[in-house]
Amino acid sequence: MRKLSPGWSFFILLVLLFAFYGCKEEKATPQPNILWIFPEDISPFFGCYGDSINKGHTPAIDGLAEEGVLFSRAYASSPVCSPCRSAIITGIMQTTTGTHNHRSSRWTDGKVVPEKARIYLPKHVNTIPELMKSAGYFTFNSGKDDYNFHYDRNQLYEVGTPDSYLPGMNGWQGNMAEYSMSFTKDTWNARKDKSQPWFGQIMLKGGKAFARHVREGEKLDDFALTPPPYFPDIKSQRKAWTDQYNACRGTDAQVEEILNQLKADKELENTIVFFFSDHGSNTSLRHKQFCYEGGLHVPLIISGNHPAFQKGEVVQDLVSLLDVSATTLALGGVKLPEYLDGQDLFSDNYQPREYVIGARDRCDYTIDRIRSVRTERFRYIRNYFPHRPMLQAGYRDNSRIVKDLKKLHKDGDLNEYQSNHWFGLRPREELYDIEKDPHQMNNLADKTKYQDILEFHRDLLGRWIKETDDQGQYLEDSVQLKATYDLWKDRPIFKNADVSPEFDQFN
Repeated sequence: MRKLSPGWSFFILLVLLFAFYGCKEEKATPQPNILWIFPEDISPFFGCYGDSINKGHTPAIDGLAEEGVLFSRAYASSPVCSPCRSAIITGIMQTTTGTHNHRSSRWTDGKVVPEKARIYLPKHVNTIPELMKSAGYFTFNSGKDDYNFHYDRNQLYEVGTPDSYLPGMNGWQGNMAEYSMSFTKDTWNARKDKSQPWFGQIMLKGGKAFARHVREGEKLDDFALTPPPYFPDIKSQRKAWTDQYNACRGTDAQVEEILNQLKADKELENTIVFFFSDHGSNTSLRHKQFCYEGGLHVPLIISGNHPAFQKGEVVQDLVSLLDVSATTLALGGVKLPEYLDGQDLFSDNYQPREYVIGARDRCDYTIDRIRSVRTERFRYIRNYFPHRPMLQAGYRDNSRIVKDLKKLHKDGDLNEYQSNHWFGLRPREELYDIEKDPHQMNNLADKTKYQDILEFHRDLLGRWIKETDDQGQYLEDSVQLKATYDLWKDRPIFKNADVSPEFDQFN
């Protein structure tokens, strides 16, 4: 073997020493903390979304957008809580897992769901918090679950479970740790190892809080705003519309408190914040529980110190909240399961979506089935129960907005569109040009000029239903219907209403 000269030996020694100390000095990039700030029932009425009414009144959320990425066209998979939450927490469309009917896998004794009423996820499916735990994350949920499948909350979250919880208990309010501003309890500060990364969910009341958390001097007068033209311009509708704007301002004040607490606890620097809602506004009809823009279009901002983020970027691609699930796993270093319906929004392999699907099925005791396809410019809606009016019996029947709407209809004081829309037969198909008709009042489905576009969207939906085996095309198990009936049967709102005929079998 050829010997090296002393000079070469010394040079190689220096290289090895530099390499050794270089490796020793180099620090591994820590896994980021990931926080979902998850308000209920909020539409994107924020300054950063270009809303003129709330411009300057939502500084915390606007600041998140300035420091992160805002997605201008993000959509929920369902316009009501439990189906979309079931989808987000698994990363799979609720219509695929059979969790599409609002408030299913439930019981009425307030304790444990019996075996016959349980809905199980496929065995190969793990929830997002379970996958994050497998990657070394500490997990918590300061808020409700509302998942339509059987699970043990303690397997998902390490803290945040009420003392009254029993494994297998009803999956919504019974599992709900009521939101409070005490962010040092049952959140990131509950972990013993302060170097451990964490993944957490903080629920805010959002649209359900009305004006409760609005900063002093920021509250809009109750009747300040005029509702969209598909509502009559009356006091109850004005208040409902104004309530949503005040709710956005109140949500902003709460987000500010969360961010301040993260900063005080020295957690903010290494935390990626997702801000999004489960679906659109609950304060007005036609939004929550329906597949128009108002029910499915939601805010989505991802903010934090990460090389993939271009600060202040606005992404106009069509995005699904199922992409939140996939992106969370990717940022946490988790290998993405093949069964996910979403994608990592910051991946080198990211591909913009051609369309986003929205789905509404039974909501409490209101049985319906609606599917929607949102493409670049159009929204297509398919109503599978067109013989049932939009205002068929529902949980909001005792609200002022519904009572007033019914009285106006009875007295003949609604305009032609409002009367037909709320009380007439629904069209089997609806097609709207969102650019020209943002309120979605001019149905193009029966216009000759748009038949090719209609057929394109109809085919998209048909293929999706077939490829995913959309569970909404099958009758709901009678056990689940019976559980729903038992939950509502003794309430006056149910007993005094002309409810869906599917419940007649239990009378």
